[in-house]
Amino acid sequence: MTARGVFYVHSAPPALSPHIEWAAAGVLGVPVSLEWTDQAAAPGTLRAELHWEGRPGTAAGITSALRTWKLVRFEATEDPTPGTDGVRFSFTPSLGVFSGVIGANGDIMVPEDRLRSVMANAAVGKTTLEHELDRLLGTPWDNELEPFRRAGDGAPVRWLHAAV
Repeated sequence: MTARGVFYVHSAPPALSPHIEWAAAGVLGVPVSLEWTDQAAAPGTLRAELHWEGRPGTAAGITSALRTWKLVRFEATEDPTPGTDGVRFSFTPSLGVFSGVIGANGDIMVPEDRLRSVMANAAVGKTTLEHELDRLLGTPWDNELEPFRRAGDGAPVRWLHAAV
């Protein structure tokens, strides 16, 4: 079964670009050469975008490979396939990793157990319901990444098919 998705590097120092390509290649199983462009939202950094096809779980693999790199902002998405949900992973140096299951209409689907945990913590005063719901929906990540996403409008798109 083949999955499809997009790997967005929203900002990275130029010196890390070959390392990011190697990390993505290690997950995809084929050489990766991204087309890097300047990131206007963070002068001195670069951005790139890669549309990929590969095994289900590829977006998680890319995220795992890059999640400790504190100078990179990225997102990895994976469309749903029969038997698997869609997913989006977002990473920022200040927030770490966000993962959300994506429904057919593009909404983030929050698992019942996570909602129950948030409600229980809010009920005993550990947090506010509004704050935790924002985190479950990825709002802090969206707020931080949105300027980087907009700066990439009109950027070139490239497809890569993984070895299956």
